[in-house]
Amino acid sequence: MKLIIVAAIATALAIPAAAQDKMKLRIGTEGAYPPFNYTTPANELVGFDVDIAKALCEKMDAECTFVAQDWDGIIPALRANKYDAIIASMSITPERAEVVAFTDKYYNTPPAIAVPKDSDLTEATPEALSDIIMGAQSSTTHANYAAAKFPDTQLRRYGSPDEYKLDLASGRIDAAIDDVVVLSDWIESPDGDCCKILTTLTPDPEINGPGAGIAVRQGEDELVAKFNEAIAAIRADGTYKQINDKYFAFDVYGD
Repeated sequence: MKLIIVAAIATALAIPAAAQDKMKLRIGTEGAYPPFNYTTPANELVGFDVDIAKALCEKMDAECTFVAQDWDGIIPALRANKYDAIIASMSITPERAEVVAFTDKYYNTPPAIAVPKDSDLTEATPEALSDIIMGAQSSTTHANYAAAKFPDTQLRRYGSPDEYKLDLASGRIDAAIDDVVVLSDWIESPDGDCCKILTTLTPDPEINGPGAGIAVRQGEDELVAKFNEAIAAIRADGTYKQINDKYFAFDVYGD
C-alpha cells in the first residue's frame, strides 16, 4: 500500500513538472495596424502578424499569449518585461537594434504615399511635396523616411494610423505616408474611399532596413535562434503561404 501511495504522489508531482517544460511566451503587438494587426469589436487581436505569431509558436511548441500595446511604448514595455517578444510589423533598423535583438525578417513591403482623390499632386519628389502637410505615425520608419527625403514637407506625427487617416479623409492634411499594404487596405475600405495611392516609394536600407522582424530583449540569443528556425520552417512547409494568401494577393516576404 505504501508503495502505491508513493507511486501516486510521484505521478502527481511529475504532471506539473512536465507542464512546466512547455515554453511560455507573451507576444506584444499593437492591435491598431490593419491588416497586419488589429482588434475586432469583440476585442480579439487578429491579423497577419497575429497569425504568423501563432504559427511560429506552434512550430516552437510554445504556449503563447498576446498583449496589446500602444506603438510609442512597445519597445519600452518589452524591456520592462511586460512581454517576451514583439510581433507587430516592426522594421529591423540599426537604431532599434541598439536596444533590442532582432530575428530574421518575416516580411518586407515598401512604403507609399496616399493623397485625396482630388489632389493636384502627381509625383513624390521633394519639390512636389514642399509646403504640404504630410501625416505619419510617430516612432516609425515611415515618419523617419518623410523627414529625411522630404525636408520641406511639414510632417505631422500621430499616435496611431487611425488618427492620420481621419485627418487625411477630412482634409486637415494633404498626404500620408505608411506601408503600401496598410494604405491600400484602407483606401479599399469605405472609410478610405476619399483617397488614392499617389505612389509606392523605393525603400532606403538605412531607414527602412531589410524588413519586419521579431524583437526580443538583448541577450536572448536562444530565443532569437528558435524564432529564426520557426520562420524558416513555416516558409518551407507552406504554412507561411497559407497565411499570406489569406490576407494578400502577392508574397509579402519580398526578395
